[in-house]
This record gives sequence, C-alpha cells and structure tokens, in this order.
Amino acid sequence: MSLFKARDWWSTILGEKEEFDQGCLCLANVDNSGNGQDKIIVGSFMGYLRIFSPHPTKTGDGAQAEDLLLEVDLRDPVLQVEVGKFVSGTEMLHLAVLHSRKLCVYSVSGTLGNVEHGNQYQMKLIYEHNLQRTACNMTYGSFGGVKGRDLICIQSIDGMLMVFEQESYAFGRFLPGFLLPGPLAYSSRTDSFITVSSCRQVESYKYQVLAFATDADKRQETEQQKLGSGKRLVVDWTLNIGEQALDICIVSFNQSASSVFVLGERNFFCLKDNGQIRFMKKLDWSPSCFLPYCSVSEGTINTLIGNHNNMLHIYQDVTLKWATQLPHIPVAVRVGCLNDLKGVIVTLSDDGHLQCSYLGTDPSLFQAPNVESRELNYDELDVEMKELQKIIKDVNKSQGVWPITEREDDLNVSVVVSPNFDSVSQATDVEVGTDLVPSVTVKVTLQNRVVLQKVKLSVCVQPPLELTCDQFTFEFMNRNPDGIPRVMQCKFRLPLKLICLPGQPSKTASHKITIDTNKSPVSLLSLFPGFASQSDDDQVNVMGFHFLGGSRVTLLASKTSQRYRIQSEQFEDLWLITSELILRLQEYFEKQGVKDFACSFSGSMPLQEYFELIDHHFELRINGEKLEELLSERAVQFRAIQRRLLTRFKDKTPAPLQHLDTLLDGTYKQVIALADAVEENQGSLFQSFTRLKSATHLVILLIGLWQKLSADQIAILEAAFLPLQEDTQELGWEETVDAAISHLLKTCLSKSSKEQALNLNSQLNIPKDTSQLKKHITLLCDRLAKGGRLCLSTDAAAPQTMVMPGGCTTIPESDLEERSVEQDSTELFTNHRHLTAETSRPEVSPLQGVSE
Repeated sequence: MSLFKARDWWSTILGEKEEFDQGCLCLANVDNSGNGQDKIIVGSFMGYLRIFSPHPTKTGDGAQAEDLLLEVDLRDPVLQVEVGKFVSGTEMLHLAVLHSRKLCVYSVSGTLGNVEHGNQYQMKLIYEHNLQRTACNMTYGSFGGVKGRDLICIQSIDGMLMVFEQESYAFGRFLPGFLLPGPLAYSSRTDSFITVSSCRQVESYKYQVLAFATDADKRQETEQQKLGSGKRLVVDWTLNIGEQALDICIVSFNQSASSVFVLGERNFFCLKDNGQIRFMKKLDWSPSCFLPYCSVSEGTINTLIGNHNNMLHIYQDVTLKWATQLPHIPVAVRVGCLNDLKGVIVTLSDDGHLQCSYLGTDPSLFQAPNVESRELNYDELDVEMKELQKIIKDVNKSQGVWPITEREDDLNVSVVVSPNFDSVSQATDVEVGTDLVPSVTVKVTLQNRVVLQKVKLSVCVQPPLELTCDQFTFEFMNRNPDGIPRVMQCKFRLPLKLICLPGQPSKTASHKITIDTNKSPVSLLSLFPGFASQSDDDQVNVMGFHFLGGSRVTLLASKTSQRYRIQSEQFEDLWLITSELILRLQEYFEKQGVKDFACSFSGSMPLQEYFELIDHHFELRINGEKLEELLSERAVQFRAIQRRLLTRFKDKTPAPLQHLDTLLDGTYKQVIALADAVEENQGSLFQSFTRLKSATHLVILLIGLWQKLSADQIAILEAAFLPLQEDTQELGWEETVDAAISHLLKTCLSKSSKEQALNLNSQLNIPKDTSQLKKHITLLCDRLAKGGRLCLSTDAAAPQTMVMPGGCTTIPESDLEERSVEQDSTELFTNHRHLTAETSRPEVSPLQGVSE
C-alpha cells in the first residue's frame, strides 16, 4: 500500500443514486475557448449530461456553483461521450453523445455575462442519427485517411459496426463469429478497428475491408447469422490473450510506431501494429480502468491503471513507478490541463464520485500521541492476574457455549398455550384422511430488564407438528452494553389433543410394554380428562387413543397391581402415550404431596423392534443414493444427446438424425420418472426418520426407567442417540449415532485403559450395513445392565471397572468375539413384542388390565 495518497485538488459528487461507467467521462476543450483549457464532460445512465470547469481557490476545495458550466437532462441513458470534429464544413470541436438507440452531436458555446451570475453556456443539437440496433459503444477517427474531420463507428449489441460520415450514414457490417460485444478502438496508423471477441481474441479489421464488403442492410438477418459477416469479410490479424478485456487504447507518441494497449481481467498487454506482443504484465489485483498517457523516455510509455483496491498505479512499460491511494474505485480515468495546471488526473467512480488530483510527496501520516510514563506496581498486577485467572477457570468449568448472565432476570421468556383450539384451523393441510387437523395459539411473552439489541425469537417443534411462523426479530435502538450474545430457552408442552383424539380401545396389539410404579393405580379419567366418558364407578382402567392419520394406542391400568400397560400395532406409537403417562403421573402425585413416587421398567428391552426401524430407514437411504446416481447418469446422457442434436441442426448440410430425437424423448421420460422417484423416496425417508426418532425416544425412556438413570445420564443418551434434527445423504443418523455410541463405549463404559487409547475414525461415511451399529447398541445396553454409568468427565471414566459387578466385556475386535458377546446377551435382549414386568407372568385379556 502506498505511503502517499492522491492529493485532492478538486472533487464533487454527481447527483443521487446515479450510475456511471468507463465511457461516461471525457476531457476536451468542448467549447473551443481561446485559452485551450480542457473541460470535464460527464454523462450518466440516468440521462444527465454535465460539463465542469474547476477553479478551486485552494487545493482540496469542493465544487462551487460556478464550476458547473452546464447540466442537461437528455431523457435517455448516456452510454458514451466523445469530443471531435464531427460536423462538416468546420474543424471546430463538437460533442457526440451515444444513447442506446440514438447518436446525437451537439455544439457547446458560451456567452460572456454582464451580471454577477457569470458566463452563460448552452448546448445546441446539430444533428442526430436514430439507430436501428441497440448500441453498445463507439469510437471515432479519420477513417480511410480523411483530413480535417472525424468519422464515428458504433458497435451494436448484436455485433454490427455502423459507420457514420458526420451527418450521413455510410454503411453497416456484421463481425464474423460474433457473440457478445467487447471494447472497440481505432488505429489511425493502420486504419483498422481493433476489438476483443468472445473467443478472448484481439481482432483487427481493416477499414477498407469493411467498406468494400457486402452491405449488411441488403441481406437477410437470418442468413447473416448463418453465414457470418459480409462478403469475404476477413480479419487482418488475431491474438489469443486467454481472458476477457476491459478496455482498449491505441496511442502513438512518435511518428515511428504506435502501440495497442489491452487491459484484461488479470493481465496488461502492449501489442505492436501487427498484433505481436511488445510486453505484458501480470497484475496481482483486479483492475478497473487504465490510460496510457505519455512517453517520458524514448521507447517507453507511461500508463495509469486503477484497481478495485482504491489504488492508482503508474507503470513505465512493466515497471511500477508510483502507487497512490484514491478515496473511491475508479471506473474511468483521464489526464488533462485544467485551470493552467497540466497533468491533472481526473477519476470517476460508478456512483458518481468525480475527483481531480495530482501526485504529491507530502504524506498524511498518523503520529501517535505521547504516552504518559508511570511506574508499574507489580503487587497490584499479581492480584489482578489472579482474579482474571479465577474468572477464566470458572468460565471453563461451566462447559457452556454462551456466557452465563449475571442476572437471570435481564430477559424472561414465558409461554402460555391456549386451552382451546382455534375456531378456524390454521393448518396448511386441514384434513389428514378423514381426520380434521386442529391448531392451537401459543402466546410467547418477552420481558427484559435492560435494553437489548436485535432480539431473535425462534420456536421449534418436532415433526409432524408445524408452525405458522418460527422466526421473530425485534429491533431496539440502543445497544447491549457489553455486546455479548446471550441465549435464553423456554420449553413448553402442547395439548395431547393436538395430534391425538379419543378412540376405541383395542383388545389385540403387536407391541406392548408395562410400566411399574410404587403407588396405587390412578383412574385414567383423572390423568387424561376428555379422552373417556365418566363411568359409574369413576374408575376408568382402559382408554383408547387415536392419532391423526389412523394409528391407535390402548392404555390399561391394573385394578389390583401397580402397573400400566401401553399397547399398539406400531412400535413407535408407544412413545408419546408412555411419556405422557409418566409425566401426568408425576404431576398427579406432586399435587397429592407424594414425594417418593417412582416408575420403573423390568421387562425385556425391545431392541429387535427398534432394529427393524433402523434397517428400514437405512434401506431408504441406500435406495435414495442409488436413485440419485442413476438420475445423474441419465442427466449426463440427456445433455450429451442434446449436444449431438444441436451439432446436427447447426450443420449446413442436412444429415439424418439417426433416431437421436427418439432417444432424447426416451431419456427425458426416464429423467422425469427418476426425479419423481427421488422425490417420493425423500418423502418416505422423512417419515421413516420421524418414526425412528419416536422409537429412539421410547428406547431412551425405557433404558432410563430400567437402570434408574439420572437426568444428566439421560441427557447423554439423548445427545448420543438423537444428534441430528435433519437426516441427509451426506450426514445420516446411522454413522453419527454409531460414532457417538463408540465414543461412550471407549470412554465412560470402557473396561480398561487400553480401550480408552483406541482412536475413533474422524470421518463419518455412510456404512455398508447396520450390523455394526446394532452390535454397539446391544453392547451399550449390556454394559449398562452390568453396572456401567454414563458421564462426560474423563477423570470418572477410569474407575468404572471397580463399580461394575462382574466386569464389562470389551469392544469386540473380531467376528468370533462379536458372536460371543451376542450369545452372552441373548438371555437379556430377546425378541419379545409383548413386554411385561416379569416374563413368568401369564398374559391376560387387555380390556381387563394386568392382574397377578
């Protein structure tokens, strides 16, 4: 970065929200004044044309009212402005303004003022040409070697060069192989037009070749696009530069040779008249504009190059001579004589920052203020260091991502769920089968003690529940004093009737679990009011639940024992009613003042049913991966056929299609069918993942009741078994859970330090099958059954072997060892679909409850 900034001589801001480009700036004596001083002509895409003549009283002054000579609204966007001898019969300079569909030539003149307002300037239209094609840019010069006048050449968007001999239109020619317009310049020494095509080639066309080619206006446009340009219109020379060009400039500072300068996206080229490279410079930044402006020593040329880092570099050929900083990104740069000051650099930004500057050597350097020296008190520093270390240690112990607030009442979040459903359901799908989908209104209240900044409220629910709006943002004017983001969470329960309706109890079911309690059974009518009609004895011991969508769950309470049975045809449907039963029992006994209430589960863990859901989910993932691969192959085939057909259609000589059209139609139908199959599989995978999460919640709940795990241990299980909110092909549930369970088996549930030293694979890839995952889940339950306990502390992992009665088996390292683990666990985890407290108890009728 340069130590020196560009010295601001004069600057101004043009209009409001106007846009400018490289063709919008020009410096010339447009009013033909006798002193020969340049004027600054600026046109904008908003259609405004302004002419400035800066006269600052001192360096760095802003624009004064008298600096603006003329401001005219031309109504049409100004693409480019140039000054030259554009009017016949006179060698006076005139202003040419290029619009998208019009070329206008004006005369600018000034009248001496007799009052304090100063001189009066006016602009008069001399002639204009209406264009049949949309213009892109233009260039001018003495085409064909004419003397005393300038001709104008306009390049259209579709690749036509239109030549105007002042007030008359001369001819138009199409460029061969044209796709997109590039920069255009005229070389008077070789009488050629030079441009850069879409092929990233610098191309030169002789004016005489263009003039004698067939007139483009006399030919059909379709034929023109097919055969290229006019009659035998050939390029004089080409040079492949390998990148798009931003601008072209042709200069000749002596009579011996001229140079063609091309500014690319990453390189700067200087070419000879015949297209040979004189030199090139690789740029380390992205350029925005350039201007070759003088030759200081013989055989060299100085060039100004602006870039997107607000810098202006001065090169002598390829040697960097100076670098200066600008307050904006220049899109156009010119050098001229303003107010008898030669060599003024004029730059224009795309948002209208116009500045006249010069290169100076008086740097604007920052001088640091003197710091008051004071003696250090090392005792106070030691005390402060200890306090800071204590704060850091306390923060590390918290194990939280966000800092803990000093006052928890800075922001309070409370949620109130309406006791009644909405009169008009707000659900997207009002009906699911024959069931109506209800909706309920949730009121969230935020109470803050201090002024906060940008409070964002997110509401999350589990599928299949949906929200009408899940994100809310509240803007406040004042900032948070410390600027530290803080997170507050508030969990709430929704009414069970939102997804569940009263239903008829079922006598038979494929899946059953039994929950034991230490208190007398409670009437289900007291636990689930509104789900059953009140009976005569007020002791309802059986109740049916009907989920939206058709699934049914039956809940039975034993009349003689302290047990409750939940049964259903679908294993995953058991979780919600089981969880609700336990929560409502706890709330019921808390209201009764009972503090020693407890639930337990003594049946066999339903791992086989759980594994079936895992296999089904994994099968859908594999199927989706195969369908996507097949769809990708068919898409590649479809594009290849399209390219073949396009080649046939563009061929001048007709050739048979050889059934390519039939093959294209068949491939298209396959692509559509595969896309529908992928979409259908994604819907099935989403439903399967939702069922798998419900079953996982049930397994975690049963493990917690079975081993009487604490809340922290259950949280560890939930983090291991439910790590993902969404399931994708790149990161799926199976590999993530397998890695988490393997970590638990090798840390807190390990048998020896040898297992703790084993390294886990850092990459998570989709497994070949689910056998390894199912073995690890079985081994996890086995070690918990033998006394293992879950913890996150590494210090507590080592003594686990002393707590476990009988010891725990290590993670099997071979197939034989895995088989032995499975045989040892057969008695503990059997394939039971009917689960009771003890396997020796007889099965009874579901409607009569569980009796001993």
